[in-house]
Amino acid sequence: MSDPAAPGPPAIDAARVLADLDALAELTGGPGGARRVCWTEEWQASRGLLRERLGEIGVEDVEVDEAGNLWARLPGADRDAPALAVGSHLDSVPAGGPLDGALGVIAGLGVLRAWASATDPPPRDLVLIDFADEEGSRFGRSLFGSSALAGTLEPAALEGLVDADGRTIGSVLAAAGVELGRAPEARRRLGGIGAYLELHIEQGPVLAAEGSSCAAVSGCAGVERLRIDFEGHAAHAGTTPMGRRRDAGLAAAELALAVERIARAHGGVGTTGRIDLDPGIITAVAGRAAVAVDLRHPEAGELAAMLEETRAAAAVTAGGRSCSHSERPIWRIEPIPFDDALVARAEAAAAAAGGRAAAIASGALHDAAELARVIPVAMVFAASVGGISHAPDERSTDEDLAAAIAAFGELAGAVLAAARS
Repeated sequence: MSDPAAPGPPAIDAARVLADLDALAELTGGPGGARRVCWTEEWQASRGLLRERLGEIGVEDVEVDEAGNLWARLPGADRDAPALAVGSHLDSVPAGGPLDGALGVIAGLGVLRAWASATDPPPRDLVLIDFADEEGSRFGRSLFGSSALAGTLEPAALEGLVDADGRTIGSVLAAAGVELGRAPEARRRLGGIGAYLELHIEQGPVLAAEGSSCAAVSGCAGVERLRIDFEGHAAHAGTTPMGRRRDAGLAAAELALAVERIARAHGGVGTTGRIDLDPGIITAVAGRAAVAVDLRHPEAGELAAMLEETRAAAAVTAGGRSCSHSERPIWRIEPIPFDDALVARAEAAAAAAGGRAAAIASGALHDAAELARVIPVAMVFAASVGGISHAPDERSTDEDLAAAIAAFGELAGAVLAAARS
């Protein structure tokens, strides 16, 4: 049994966490937003700052695995016990916000800092993980590093991916010192991890609207991400009668509206975040169109229905515009629930910090979703001002961040204390 007289966990210095976030934003941000797109020099610079801060607290065991994930380890009293991992991701979307992902990494650093300065070491090893390419901004494949740990990454399925500049994923990763084919080897490290905890901003309006500073997270919604290509015929904009056009652009536009209707009908969310037209000039009917579709729902059955209805809508819109169409899957993940016992601990920690007593579901993806396939996982959310994220004006109040950081520290302490049982 755990010792009821044992001292509580050391408190995280929330002010220091906020100061480190400010330093990161100053280094890799600005009026145009965050510039930490994965595999870029700015992303590497953000890791340089993290390494500097780790060195300041005496954490010298810092490594990068085969998938590009950074690991930092603070030794605990029982070196044979499974470690507790905390973390998130430093990479950002282009022109992103200062908190998405970064909050979890820097707060995880705060957990290590608190225990590094405590009288006694943590009951077991504490590991901070900065996952590589959570966002998937360049190649559309989110959760790259965490999926390598979970064993769901298939390098062969990614080999054809290119970024907006036409660079292949293999060449981009190689320039950053990562060999795509060897990325799954990172999984061998997961055997020493007993549980994973992550702090993140909500990226939605629920907590702020109800006046809650923070909350536990019950799990992540499932995602179906695909590309649909329409093939019509390019034609002159001035000389081709409306009734004789095979306009792939209009087929794409109709599909985008259908995705919205389908998502609303099922209580999920659907987004056509990118439509590419060819030849893409104002004086020509589009002969080709590529539509990137993102569908999300916390229930597997509803998500499957959304996907099938989207496919049917693509067929209908293609036929109505005398176009052919094809589909290419980009990525998917089923709805992922988190560990019940850890979620209950997270709920108690959030309530103790003045936050919401009951957990909420996440519509956004997180590295925790991949790790929850293989080890116990829990998350804490901090309220987002206006629900805005993936934008330069992404914000959370200092008060809400401090409450969420306190809850996260309490949760980490509770999980570590359970190791004494």
